[in-house]
Amino acid sequence: MSKQRGTVSREDSDSSSESTERHHEPTEQEVFDILSNRRRRYALYALADDDAATIGSLAEQIAAWENECTVTDITSAERKRVYTALQQSHLPKLERTGLVSFDRESGRVRPTDTVEEMDIYLEIVGEEQLSWDQYYLGLSAVSVGIVAAIWLDLPFFRAVSPLIWMTIVVGLFTVSAAAHNYRSSGLNAATEPPEVNRQS
Repeated sequence: MSKQRGTVSREDSDSSSESTERHHEPTEQEVFDILSNRRRRYALYALADDDAATIGSLAEQIAAWENECTVTDITSAERKRVYTALQQSHLPKLERTGLVSFDRESGRVRPTDTVEEMDIYLEIVGEEQLSWDQYYLGLSAVSVGIVAAIWLDLPFFRAVSPLIWMTIVVGLFTVSAAAHNYRSSGLNAATEPPEVNRQS
């Protein structure tokens, strides 16, 4: 376990405050700001599996993921710590950016349709926690580099036919898309976020 149980990492404290209510589709910058916090990522992931959760059930599930244990093994202090943060900071911020609907009287939390459009940001490529949007950005940069090298007629690239290079680039995107589709299917069927590491 990489951290002591019951401790709160700096990324889980959110001191930002917005004075105005906003009800619009979040910008890309707002999406990255939302997902920069682990508890908010966990909350959205939990809501993908239970679209009518309560703040209490969210707190229990997130606390379990944070402490790498089951819901039944979390302590009341661990649950309360997450519950308070959700109630005072994270859920209001998710609501302001139009990602969830939070009924304070019943405690019900529901994701909006906008959350479905954020799947690519929540998915990761592998153990390095590289998101698919970052992966495709890197792959595009590599492809542009190959095209530029062919146009500049660099020695190494001159030795291979441009058609072969084009085939390689298309092949890379095809294999990546297939892997992405396969991993997405597994992610949708998963019961916990990919970044949660259980000890065997």
